[in-house]
Amino acid sequence: MAHDQVPSPDASMPADASRGSGDVAAPGPSGREGRRDLPPTVFVVDDDPALLRLIRKLLEPQGHRVETFGSGAEFLAAYSPDRTGCLVLDVRMPGMSGLALQERLAVDAINLPIVIITGYGEVPIAVKAMRQGAFDFIEKPFSGQLLVDRVQAALAEDARRRESRMTRDEIRRRRATLTPRERQVMDLVVQGEPNKLVGSALGLSPKTVEVHRANVMKKMAAHSLADLVRMSLQLGEERSGARGA
Repeated sequence: MAHDQVPSPDASMPADASRGSGDVAAPGPSGREGRRDLPPTVFVVDDDPALLRLIRKLLEPQGHRVETFGSGAEFLAAYSPDRTGCLVLDVRMPGMSGLALQERLAVDAINLPIVIITGYGEVPIAVKAMRQGAFDFIEKPFSGQLLVDRVQAALAEDARRRESRMTRDEIRRRRATLTPRERQVMDLVVQGEPNKLVGSALGLSPKTVEVHRANVMKKMAAHSLADLVRMSLQLGEERSGARGA
């Protein structure tokens, strides 16, 4: 990949459609079905067809699947939340701006890592986008290698986030299999309470606590107390320890 600066797109470039063979047109009523097996995709939203072509030209030779959209509305119509990848987004567009699209995605709980593209003097806007959850930003003119590097980092972040969400979902599923008493025991155990104090708090004998504790370890697939504590932390739940029967 060359390290030359990417210039502003040449206005003399042909005004053909920005979509190429890697793009997926906005779907009809059932157009989002059967797309979960698609590889991670770099979604690019910009109202400048020449810039869209240029970004495609930079990313596709690196093996990235690229889909381009001329507006935020077009992207929203085509995107399905189960799609993986990242979003390269220009902040200034007519109609729905990049920031407005970012806000809409947050409302819809769509957590794609976003790489913001800004023009000269628009860094404050990019900083605002970062504060609202954007992954990174690049300022025009940018080098081709910089774009590739930021996109690859965003794709890696998306994979990390999705793995973390799947892990939390599995932990929640396991915790849901616990009886109410086992959840009470788990809540106290992960705070470091010994069996004797757990039993005292819940009105149980130490032997009964040990039985519940063993069931918790088995159902949660925890190999050690440290495993159980990590699972509790991943759930992000505030546990002060349940009291009473």
